[in-house]
Parts: sequence; C-alpha cells; structure tokens
Amino acid sequence: MSGDSSQVGERVPRTRMTGTQRREQLVQIARGLFAERGYDATSIEEISQRAQVSKPVVYEHFGGKEGLYAVVVDREMSTLNEMIKLSLTNNRSRVRIESVTLALLTYVEDRTDGFRILVRDQRVTAGEGTFSSLLNEAIGRVGHILAGDFERRGLDPELAPLYAQALVGMVSTTATWWLDERVLSKEIVATHLVNLCWNGLTNLEPNPQLGTG
Repeated sequence: MSGDSSQVGERVPRTRMTGTQRREQLVQIARGLFAERGYDATSIEEISQRAQVSKPVVYEHFGGKEGLYAVVVDREMSTLNEMIKLSLTNNRSRVRIESVTLALLTYVEDRTDGFRILVRDQRVTAGEGTFSSLLNEAIGRVGHILAGDFERRGLDPELAPLYAQALVGMVSTTATWWLDERVLSKEIVATHLVNLCWNGLTNLEPNPQLGTG
C-alpha cells in the first residue's frame, strides 16, 4: 500500500478550546436545541454530543441542564431588556410607543431562537427573570409615559396602568404571532399596531406611517 493510503481514516485532531470558548460553544448549542425542542425534550447527552465533549464537561461548566438553561435565558432577557429600555428613553409619547413596538419585533427578527425560548418554557424559570416579569417592567415604564400624556390631555392618569397593560399585552401577543407569520415586515406590523393603540378602531388612519406622532 502507498504512504498516502495508510493515512485514510485517520481522524483530524480537534482544536482545543479554552474554558471560556468551551462554555460559549455549549451555550450556543443549547440555545439552538432549547429553541427547537423546548426544555424537556433537550438532553445533556445531545448537547454534549453536538459539542463533541463528554457529559461531565457540561456538568462541570453549568451543574446540569437547568443551570445551562438559566444562562441562556439570562442572556436573552438582558438583550431584550436593554432594547426595550433604550427604546423608551426619549421623544414624544407616540414615538416612544412606536420605538418599544419596533424593539420587540426587532428582537424577534434578530434573535428568533431566543424569543422562542422565552415564550415557550417560562415555567422552567418561574419568578424573577422571566419573560412575564420583563413585560411587567415594560408595562410599568409605558404606564409612566401614558400617565404624563393623560395629565397633559386632561384624562385620568390613574387609568394609565390599565392602558399600559392592554398596549404591552397586545404588542407581545402580536409579536408571538409574528414569530411564525413573517408575511409582513416588522415595520408594517409596528405601524398598524401603533395605529390601533394610538387612534383606536373608530379613528384608524387609512395609511398610517411611523414617526408621524
């Protein structure tokens, strides 16, 4: 046999990773699996197989599946929370409503796997740091914005939390629907959500545009 033939079937050695690199690899693999299958249907064994490491390596970094899941969720929550906070910092009331609507839809578009994880398995990480708690935070911020707007318009500011709950609930529910129904662009979805939120069914604008408030 020739010298070249003797090398057939030899395995190419894997590149060694630092502890930080390995941890990041495991987080990304787990993120994809959790989004695709959910928490219960994802196993440490499959995560370790895809990473080409032994199961003890995963346990060493995260303590188990729940610990790994918590890291994935925490990252997604931090990203979405920051996007929502930035969207509510400046501008007039309507523009801020537009901004927070676009922020959530942009997150769904850019980090689809992350959003699937947040809305699918909330029961796994009940309490603080869940999608529900983040929405409650957003409701509080939007309520503060609406209260100021209500006062300026001679409306009862004590009703602002009710309207904030309805507004954020409508946007988050629509975002969940849009997760799988991507026929319309996020800008069009945001435009019509704000049209309904701001004008109501009776006074809907026939050709709404963002940035007109």
